[in-house]
Amino acid sequence: MDILLVASAFNSLSQRVYAELSDHGHRVDVVLASHGPDAVRAAVAGTSPDLVVAPMLKTALPEDVWREHTCLIVHPGPPGNRGPSSLDRAIADRAPHWGVTVLQAEAAMDAGDIWAAVPFPTAPVGKSDLYRNEASDAAVAAVLLAVRRHADGSFKPQSQNDPSIRVVWRDFLRQEQRRIDWENDSTATVLRKLRGADSQPGVLDELLGRELFLHGGHPEDRLRGRPGELLATRAGAVCRATRDGAVWIPELRPRKNSGDPAPFKRPAASVLGPTALPEAPVPLELPPERRTWTDIRYRRRGDVGYVTFSFPGGAMSTDQCRRLLAAYRHALTRPTPVLVLGATRDFFSNGIHLNVIEASDDPAAESWTNLGAIDDLVEAVLRTTDRLVVAALGGNAAAGGVMLALAADEVWCRTGAVLNPHYRRMGLYGSEFWTYSLPRRTGAETAERLTTEALPVSAATAHGLGLVDRPVPVPAGEFTAEVDRMAAELAAAPGLGRRIEAKAAARERDEAVRPLAEYRRAELARMHDIFFDPAAPYHALRAAFVRKAPTGGTRPLAPAGAPRTGDAR
Repeated sequence: MDILLVASAFNSLSQRVYAELSDHGHRVDVVLASHGPDAVRAAVAGTSPDLVVAPMLKTALPEDVWREHTCLIVHPGPPGNRGPSSLDRAIADRAPHWGVTVLQAEAAMDAGDIWAAVPFPTAPVGKSDLYRNEASDAAVAAVLLAVRRHADGSFKPQSQNDPSIRVVWRDFLRQEQRRIDWENDSTATVLRKLRGADSQPGVLDELLGRELFLHGGHPEDRLRGRPGELLATRAGAVCRATRDGAVWIPELRPRKNSGDPAPFKRPAASVLGPTALPEAPVPLELPPERRTWTDIRYRRRGDVGYVTFSFPGGAMSTDQCRRLLAAYRHALTRPTPVLVLGATRDFFSNGIHLNVIEASDDPAAESWTNLGAIDDLVEAVLRTTDRLVVAALGGNAAAGGVMLALAADEVWCRTGAVLNPHYRRMGLYGSEFWTYSLPRRTGAETAERLTTEALPVSAATAHGLGLVDRPVPVPAGEFTAEVDRMAAELAAAPGLGRRIEAKAAARERDEAVRPLAEYRRAELARMHDIFFDPAAPYHALRAAFVRKAPTGGTRPLAPAGAPRTGDAR
């Protein structure tokens, strides 16, 4: 069918729905509702869709559109659940299960007939992680089911007036309801409040005399202090005492009206600025009994080493890249024939850290430094010839994060992940040795298409293109255990030694044809010209992306399968 996606933003769920519908043979176009109702009307008139699907919508569809066309709204709540803050409420209420419902658009919010509903378990993770994984899996299943039912023509959607459906309206969850009572709230309660607002909107609080939004939360097992007291920093996060423990808060965000020139999420310690807080390091090889937070770890199971990492939003700052490179080099000192990068749920990597860059005194210089740091990491992976390296993607990857994965010998990817193997929508040429890694996997013609079309691809399509070697069809919560099993199997394979020898020989041959240093030099020359040109589109696109500002007026609808949406990350 011809399907038009209407979305307030081309976010992770919108991208996945776009990619999965395309995989099923549908012709999919995209229009951003944020460009206004006339843009939506023009898109409908220009494509004459068989069906309109809204995977993520913050504003109502124009009435003339939903009256004249079947319009399906994806609501992140079970049947009968109505109102905003749906996932926030599920986490706040400690619901063990939640659901996604595909509704037909009508005048009342979330009140339309039900075309499909799929439940999912509420894992004990942050809202954004839950949204990108368990909720996303359920949403895609529900959308595909609803589309099949619409195509069949005989299905009659269920009215919400059906007595079997209990209708509950829940208002927007406001900051006064999210507020943390540090004197009285338990650690479990604090974590639940932080996780229910981890990406947006955050929890408004006061730190060192400033009003700030807290983003993300993780438990601490040893540090203690007066409730509400800041105790320490680690890897850019800050630790704060509760009445019965402590929590780590990775990111903070100043209020927009605070006068702070960078009112967006950043590593917590950098937002606070210089403090007397001590650094509380932990060993890279953290004992399994420790219940504390760190963003990078190394562990070993038999003949397999694991460098696991998890950065908020998948962005990797200069500091994070350098610490990850140090962990990788540590892993190379251990005698394991197989080394796995990643293997955690949610984001793998989205490349350089645009928020940290935007907040710096010299964004051009910080862009350059950050790019050099991630290039160093990717080059270290490419030059590893004494073992097999596996990139295990439990979630989405984009731009330089995709190229980091492609530097490995094998890419394993959870089937719910979405890849954006391009840089174009941020006005960049790209680096991370993409001109070497991407064509050697897909061929030059496909590499050119991927980087110029700048479209998201599903894990299944990525597998067909050669970007992914092994799709991993498991729920997000089972990904790490499945990777452990697969890696142990790989390490025990009888031909592993010969594969490693062949890998080393291939790297030597490739080096003789064109050294990696030459790929890096050529890529960086293009990137240097972009970074240090004040008129380059990158600077305006970066600022708009980070500050969530519009990048211009309403744009025309893209050709089929080519949404024009700004940065696809």
